[in-house]
Order: sequence, then structure tokens, then C-alpha cells
Amino acid sequence: MKALTEQRIRDSFVNCSKGEAKRLAVPRNLDERPWDDLDFLGWRDPGAPDRSYLVTEREGRPVGVTLRFPPATRGFLHRSMCSLCLTTHPGGGVSLMTARKAGTAGREGNSVGLYMCTDLACSLYVRGRKVPESGSRFEESLTLEEQIARTTGNLAAFLDRLYV
Repeated sequence: MKALTEQRIRDSFVNCSKGEAKRLAVPRNLDERPWDDLDFLGWRDPGAPDRSYLVTEREGRPVGVTLRFPPATRGFLHRSMCSLCLTTHPGGGVSLMTARKAGTAGREGNSVGLYMCTDLACSLYVRGRKVPESGSRFEESLTLEEQIARTTGNLAAFLDRLYV
């Protein structure tokens, strides 16, 4: 993934208003991110613990999505394996994240959800740059490139559902 500027990040969001995108908390340390190891940029909002954001490249341009933790899943319901990268985590390391759909469907309240690593560090887990706390990654016969392709394919399938 190419390094992104704060303005390109804000302009990339497809499931929130321009005003919401202008107000969201963008990470301050963008220049310190390991861009060569990221399939997407993901971060939690420090001022709103129920919000996260994800930005990836699709068809040569950045696409951003706002994500929420549904109130019913905070703290006690969780799934132990991320549906994107297949990393297992104990406790709250994987959360159901929902994204409001783009366009009219989203304005009508429709959303899609996916179980994801709560810290949104899937790219780093797949590459072995980050190790889950007391969790693990399955030993696989797939090459690293195949695992990365699977992760990005899973993300693309999730994003495709935002437009249906």
C-alpha cells in the first residue's frame, strides 16, 4: 500500500458524510507506518472507543470505511478468529465490526459486519511482524503471498458488500 496523507484519507471515505470524514481522528504518525507491510491502514478512534477506521486501495485509489462495534458485542460476545487474516485471539482480540453501507442503503440504516482483529493489524499478523497476545496463527501450507492474497480477497469481498 502506498503512504497516504491525512487529506487523502479523509477524502477516501465512502460510508460517511464529508463532515463526518472531516471530524474523524486520523493517526498522527502516518510517516512512521510500515506502509510496505500494510494491505490496509486500520486504526481505532481514541476519542470514541466504539469506532474504528479502515483505508485500503481499490482500483488505484484509496477507499475508506468507518466501522463500529455494535453495543451488544462489546465486552462479552466475541469470536476468536479474524475473518480477514485467520489469526486467533483470546478474549476481545477479535470483534464484530459493522460498516454502514454506502449511498441510499446506508442512509436507510443498512450495514454489513465482519469479525476482525480488534487492533486492525491483520497485515502485520499475516507477515509475522506482530504476534497476537496468547493467540496464534495456524501453520499453513500456503505461501506468504497466498496468505496475503487471501486476506486482501476477504477484505475486497467485505467492501463489495457495502455497495450492494
